[in-house]
Amino acid sequence: MEKNLTYIALFAALIAVLGLIPGVTLGSGIPINAQSLGIMLCGTILGGKRGALAVVLFLALVAMGLPLLYGGRGGLGVFTTPWTGFLFGFPVAAYVTGRIMEKWNGRSFLVGAVLAAVIGALVLYLVAYVYFMEMTGSSLVETFATIVAPFIPGDLLKAVVAGFITQAVYKARPSALLSRA
Repeated sequence: MEKNLTYIALFAALIAVLGLIPGVTLGSGIPINAQSLGIMLCGTILGGKRGALAVVLFLALVAMGLPLLYGGRGGLGVFTTPWTGFLFGFPVAAYVTGRIMEKWNGRSFLVGAVLAAVIGALVLYLVAYVYFMEMTGSSLVETFATIVAPFIPGDLLKAVVAGFITQAVYKARPSALLSRA
């Protein structure tokens, strides 16, 4: 139990730290940053349940006003924007990524981790897509151009990075990879 709580807190902190890495804020106001890499790692390393709990802890801290989101943002106000669907999708994406890792029986561990992260990103896009359309009344094409298209290259790169990090953790300390426990 204590080990699980420690990992959950550690990965919530990891997501926060990844928000300190410089990124780019698009004209839409949506930032491209490294925090989604943290979401992917929550799933690939912690598994579905613990990964989602780490993200929920992170979001709870943000809601309490801690400036943990990229750009030093925090507080309830960040949950009122049209791109809040990304925040709501974070725990879902971590959960799906983790469940895929828990079930992966393929030959290549790296392929499994990358595939899990990519599918998790697609789930994140889906949640953000629906939320953005509801909030703005944008068309399918406009929403795709705003919510999905700008993020695909970076998220594919982050999925590969998450795969290599997960594989390295597994090789160095197999017992630390809770998604495989």
